[in-house]
Amino acid sequence: MTLQEPFRPLADRMRPRDLEEFIGQEHLLGTGKPLRLAIESGRLHSMLFWGPPGTGKTTLARLLARRTGAEFMTLSAVLAGVKDIRQAMDAARALRAAEGRLSILFVDEVHRFNKAQQDAFLPFVEDGTILFVGATTENPSFELNNALLSRARTYVLKPLTPEALRAIIDQALADGERGLGGRQLHMAPEQRERLAEAADGDARRALNLLEIASDLAVSDTDGEHITEEVLAEVISGGTRRFDKGGEAFYDQISALHKSVRGSAPDAALYWLVRMLDGGCDPLYLARRIVRMASEDIGNADPRALGICLQAWDAQERLGSPEGELTLAQAVLYLACAPKSNAVYMAFNAVRKDVQRKGSLEVPLHLRNAPTRLMKELGYGKTYRYAHDEPEAYAAGEQYFPDGKAKGR
Repeated sequence: MTLQEPFRPLADRMRPRDLEEFIGQEHLLGTGKPLRLAIESGRLHSMLFWGPPGTGKTTLARLLARRTGAEFMTLSAVLAGVKDIRQAMDAARALRAAEGRLSILFVDEVHRFNKAQQDAFLPFVEDGTILFVGATTENPSFELNNALLSRARTYVLKPLTPEALRAIIDQALADGERGLGGRQLHMAPEQRERLAEAADGDARRALNLLEIASDLAVSDTDGEHITEEVLAEVISGGTRRFDKGGEAFYDQISALHKSVRGSAPDAALYWLVRMLDGGCDPLYLARRIVRMASEDIGNADPRALGICLQAWDAQERLGSPEGELTLAQAVLYLACAPKSNAVYMAFNAVRKDVQRKGSLEVPLHLRNAPTRLMKELGYGKTYRYAHDEPEAYAAGEQYFPDGKAKGR
């Protein structure tokens, strides 16, 4: 009796074994591109791979080790602590002393390490004990300390295009050794396109969905078929990339705000729906939309603020999904409205002035005098009541603190 090999998901089985099998990231791995030159020349350096899930960060780290013959060591920042880091460093130091071999330490989700954990790598990166390769889905400039950033080059991995994902799906369907090629599995070209789109730039998701669909395939005389019903069920409910607080979140709210400011209603509606589709709290969006009404429309159309407040109120009353239509109405109104940032600019300018000048006294003539003592001290004595003046305007009256000129 022989032991069965442990089950490995399709996405793991189809992991590229060399650069020639790697699909996507041409801006890094195309002919003459920086990362490919570093790998082919063998002149490697510590590096950070920054990109969304399923774009090849772990695979590239493994290819680096395979290409150079280095020992591949891995840590997960979700599970590992300083003790695990020290044990890995001891193992790398021992290997270097015994065999002269380089160790590549791959740290997944490196942004989850705190400052002390990140600093623990520095001496070993400096003395060449390890080649450090970190992977992160978050902006390294926000999540990693400067000491580590200065010792590693950052490579940005992009979401895979539908064309690249289609090629990965085709590769898995054709590969008889690691993929599904030995099963006579039939999948129409248009189904492959839909699966690639549903994967949303993520190769791992594409292969996981393909594997689930293949498990549900219907058999007949000429093999196995992935039916329309099976495909629809497998890809239903998938959400787009959205992290509810990370960089993708703030990039998208920035895109929504700038589309409104730029009077691009179609784009503004697109980004609103993208955020709602990703799971953003509609009430957060309502607050931001109200802000846009004052910041970018202001008194060019005073109705905008009221419409946005009504949309917020409707969202709170109706909830989702009914209330979301009112947010869409408000966003489209803002995008089509005339624009003015005069209130925003004036408010910020005055706030800076107030912070710089300090607590200037209210002039005596502008103060109320509800008591006899206040009246004796001259509170309100020379105040000119505007409604008693011609056209209800007290020409020359001073409303700023003493010694402060208007606009200065």
